[in-house]
Amino acid sequence: MKRTISNSKRHAGALKKVGLARAISKLGYCSRSRAAELIRSGRVHLNEALRRDPETPVHIGKDRIEIDGKPLAGTEKIYLVLNKPRGVVSSASDEKGRETVYAFLPPGLPWVAPVGRLDKASEGLLLITNDSEWAARIAAPETHVDKTYHVQVATIADERLLNELRKGIQVDVEWLRVKDASILRHGERNSWIEIVLDEGKNRQIRRMLEQFRIEVLRLVRVAIGPLNLGELPKGATRTLEEEEKQALDRAVRAANREPASAERF
Repeated sequence: MKRTISNSKRHAGALKKVGLARAISKLGYCSRSRAAELIRSGRVHLNEALRRDPETPVHIGKDRIEIDGKPLAGTEKIYLVLNKPRGVVSSASDEKGRETVYAFLPPGLPWVAPVGRLDKASEGLLLITNDSEWAARIAAPETHVDKTYHVQVATIADERLLNELRKGIQVDVEWLRVKDASILRHGERNSWIEIVLDEGKNRQIRRMLEQFRIEVLRLVRVAIGPLNLGELPKGATRTLEEEEKQALDRAVRAANREPASAERF
């Protein structure tokens, strides 16, 4: 009886409808917000009928989607690892004309986007993909996937500071805390500390250290869950290995206490 119910649920899930904009994004054509713009501008047909509502229900793999008269097929999923240099913006374009991470990607790629953000002054591990659903799960604060940073600060860090970071502090209207912090090494006037976040709120590390009047000299993300930056040169990219992706997926499921067979739609 249990097996019958399980199979029935999987079958129902396979036929689950999603909104048209989300379907276009899931197929790797563009972001969901860009897809919504295309739909509202009258460039998208569903089963030969013009649709202007981004939430129009779609059966992916069953319904026919056309953009500018061309059928939309599933694009091969791309997963890249980039060692983002400092001073580079994590966006497709910049209104100030600053260099973006796209300058460091291989030519000829379809639409891809960063998984989350590293601010302009930060560097290190950044995932790039056209799998928007997967990206959202990795980047979402509520998934609680650990993100590890090596931070150089203009002070001699001690256990008192680390304990304050672990306990958490009020910054504006937010309560910010780190999952863990440890001292890596000291110089004469500065220190390197390792900070692990499982929330990843906007500029969290910098904002916390600002409360202690501590200047951040460098901030490098070195790991996302089990994935390490390793020896990848600055500005270089490589393909995320299937085993690495599976390990990240397991980390997301473990953080959310999901069963290994959990399916996402």
